[in-house]
Amino acid sequence: MLYDSLEQLQAACANCQKCGLCEKRRHVVFGVGNPNAQVMFVGEGPGEQEDLRGEPFVGPAGHLLDQYLAVIDLDRTQCYIANIVKCRPPGNRDPLPEEQEACLVYLREQVRLIRPQIMVCLGRIAAQKLMDPAFRVTRQHGQFVNKKGTLMMGTFHPAALLRNPGNKPDALLDFLALRDRLAQL
Repeated sequence: MLYDSLEQLQAACANCQKCGLCEKRRHVVFGVGNPNAQVMFVGEGPGEQEDLRGEPFVGPAGHLLDQYLAVIDLDRTQCYIANIVKCRPPGNRDPLPEEQEACLVYLREQVRLIRPQIMVCLGRIAAQKLMDPAFRVTRQHGQFVNKKGTLMMGTFHPAALLRNPGNKPDALLDFLALRDRLAQL
């Protein structure tokens, strides 16, 4: 189904019962940011803090994302941030393929309504779902590909960077490459 606005889409998403993730959610974590953004960030799914607040990337990983955005002179008012699944997987496990498929219709509509010129996949799950099922973040991070007129890039998920801080310099280079691409638009 096509929606006329993000608000309509968000209202539909709020009542979603397409998969078992709806049973334990506190909030549907739809997305946040500029509805006319040039760049859209997509993670895999909300964590505990996001489920409590109903907003993506508000926990420790979100604070790290905000720091990377600040380095390239962006903030949440200039981009759009969403996830593949809109409800928290139990124990922050990876969302199952059927959960991803159930929510993908909402993400596709978000992309259609926002029309970003660049999409950044935060982490392996998002990059494999949206870019290439064989995507390997440690080998392919920071590489841009054109998919149907949208530039796409995969990089490390901020939560993974908190667990493996040795990858932070590579992630910074990815964000600097993003800044350079945005300057070319």
